[in-house]
Amino acid sequence: QDPSDDQALEKASGNRTAPHQDSGSKPTVTKKRKQPTECFLSQPEEKQERTLKAKRRKKKKISDILEKSALKPGVPADLQNLLSQHFGENRSVIEIEELKLSDSCFLPANDLTHSFSSYLKEICPKWAKLRKNHKEKKSVVMLVICSSALRSLELIKSMTAFKGDCRVLKLFAKHIKIKEQVTMLEKGVFHIGVGTPGRVKALMEQDGLCLNSTKYMILDWNWRDQKLRRMMDIPEIKRETIDLLEMSIIQLCREGSMKLGLF
Repeated sequence: QDPSDDQALEKASGNRTAPHQDSGSKPTVTKKRKQPTECFLSQPEEKQERTLKAKRRKKKKISDILEKSALKPGVPADLQNLLSQHFGENRSVIEIEELKLSDSCFLPANDLTHSFSSYLKEICPKWAKLRKNHKEKKSVVMLVICSSALRSLELIKSMTAFKGDCRVLKLFAKHIKIKEQVTMLEKGVFHIGVGTPGRVKALMEQDGLCLNSTKYMILDWNWRDQKLRRMMDIPEIKRETIDLLEMSIIQLCREGSMKLGLF
């Protein structure tokens, strides 16, 4: 065999394998195929959001219920029912009977046509005489119970035509320390006290206020706040008012020395 033929064959085979043996050439990179991404439709989520919003809308607030309810003036039976519901489960029949108030314990209720002054004039026509004869300290002739300090101030302003020159004491907690109120009751004679049930109750517990000389207790029953809640629609005020009534007021009313009014 001709050596030139062997060289030619080696040259030919070298040319065929050269691309694979070239160290300078970059290795071929096989591109990975992208996995197909899953697509989710947004409709189910939107439906869930709609159903959640619908449920939120369906949940009624107390203001919504009160807005649709007819504005009926409070009557003594409303207070009696409130006391029965509150004590019904925890008290015996005899104890509940002791908490009941006869019609004679109540003053005429406000029919929603009165201003506060005109209502007080109607239920207390002999106010001038009562005010003149009242000399006792740590006591008031009339006690007015409402839901807040702001409402107390409104009632004090609105009774100007009734109260005359009598002294009115603010009986709420906002910006007034209980020690200051105790001191004022000990040193001076006041005819009307206007405040919240929580502070009045605290004053009675500290022996700062005595109700033995109190002839009238008025509950601000019909007034509604911005959320259309009456004082007995607010759980805390309701509980404190009932506690206050139970302390001594129900007993005083049953004995005939005090009368209750629903304004």
